[in-house]
Amino acid sequence: MVDTLQMTRSLGSYADVLADAGIVREDVRDEAREIEIAYATDDSRCVVPRTLFVCKGAAFKREYLLQALAAGAVAYVSEIDYEVDDEVGHEVPRVLVNDIRTALGLLADAAYDHPSGRVKVCAFTGTKGKTTSAYYLRSILSEHAREMGRPVPALLTGVEYDDGVERGDSLLTTPESFELERRFANAASVGCEHVVMEASSQAMKYKRTLGVEFAVGAFTNFGEDHISPIEHPTLEDYLDSKLLLFERCHTAVVNLDTDVAERVLVAAHEAPVVERVLTYSIERADADVAVTSYQRAGACIRAVVRTPRYTREFTVPSPAAFNLSNALGAIACAEALGVSSGVVERGLAAAHVPGRMELYPTVSGRLTGVVDYAHNGMSLEALLLELRAAYPDRELAVVFGATGGKGVDRRETMGEAAGKLADRIVITEDDPGPEDPVVICEAIASAVSAQGNSAWQIVLDRAEAIKTVVRETNGPAVIVVTGKGNDPFMLRYGVREPYEPDGEQLKRALAAWDASH
Repeated sequence: MVDTLQMTRSLGSYADVLADAGIVREDVRDEAREIEIAYATDDSRCVVPRTLFVCKGAAFKREYLLQALAAGAVAYVSEIDYEVDDEVGHEVPRVLVNDIRTALGLLADAAYDHPSGRVKVCAFTGTKGKTTSAYYLRSILSEHAREMGRPVPALLTGVEYDDGVERGDSLLTTPESFELERRFANAASVGCEHVVMEASSQAMKYKRTLGVEFAVGAFTNFGEDHISPIEHPTLEDYLDSKLLLFERCHTAVVNLDTDVAERVLVAAHEAPVVERVLTYSIERADADVAVTSYQRAGACIRAVVRTPRYTREFTVPSPAAFNLSNALGAIACAEALGVSSGVVERGLAAAHVPGRMELYPTVSGRLTGVVDYAHNGMSLEALLLELRAAYPDRELAVVFGATGGKGVDRRETMGEAAGKLADRIVITEDDPGPEDPVVICEAIASAVSAQGNSAWQIVLDRAEAIKTVVRETNGPAVIVVTGKGNDPFMLRYGVREPYEPDGEQLKRALAAWDASH
């Protein structure tokens, strides 16, 4: 069935989109320009009659193109001439390009008729805080939507997607181009005013967001992460990729409490379509959105925030100061969108972020469980420091691991953070992927030991590790399980195996401890 959200257009019009971008190496023949295209895709499993098929990626196989042609594709776009005419028995029109990633972004945007021009897309990029910031802003904009009588905003995060038509668990933080543009088109089709999303450095580096028009783009923070042969070769490449967000956004939002703030501000002010730059800060009074005072209040933070339009006290549903920063970013985005202070207050107070700083206090109050997604040294150190400040008189125990096949430096940086700040450590698996989890855990243990901390053990089975850390607790304690958030899978050797989320397991273990003590 043809995707009715896509425009029917001629092959020539698609070719012109690529020619205008200067990436066409060999254009389609004149006699083929009037061929009617009903659908465009890069997935051979989704091909229908009258499809324009895009051959993408280093792992692309010629057989995918043959499958697409057999299913009804009438033309293709590629960096390579696959010379399939003899095999299929007729001439197959094709457009040859010198940059298939650019082609993907532009063709997807054209196929769905630039849907980001029909909704207001609000994106967060940064080393940490993207997901929490997105959920905070979505909660604020959901309150705004209810007041306006409109559907709640669409949401695209590394945890889940909900575009108003489809909802599910995310495979990527930011989807590939055709899926991304379809999500925007779905949101627009049901009347969503806003889409809130995470924009990963990989997505921008590889041009998945090339056709996207961002109403607001926010830069949360920056730290060393994702440096590997399959991600970013250098820290500079990582930062440059994140700064690409501003190339296509109307309002840039910048956190001044980051070491690269001046570099980010320069990029924002120099970006070609940025019309306004808004800054935010916990530390600097000269920011456009600034905290004048704040205090912890149980599991929340109450903060007085000044924006260009108002000064108001807000409740942030987290005891962690780094989530106050994430809340400020969401408030700054809401300021850019003209949302009223009352809506911001109600929406922020009601926000819930699955798998991010989720608290699980026991009935007795003697133990508090925490599930978080901190999966690098920077995030884990910030998390443990906040919990030390919030619970100064309690033992701090942590369960964590490190992913396999990428971000190898996390094993050292997370081990160092835990070794410095945790009283008790259980090292376990966390999406080992193509690697032996024993090797990963031993590398973490070495980094923990280098901090002079010997209160650690390795329990490879993550479910057993959670039970162990709770069972071996003696007194008042905070027990942190981090790295996976609420992920319902464990990635082993390229397979997503079912896994009961950390929060469910931790709640059960805490209840058992409370009952026995």
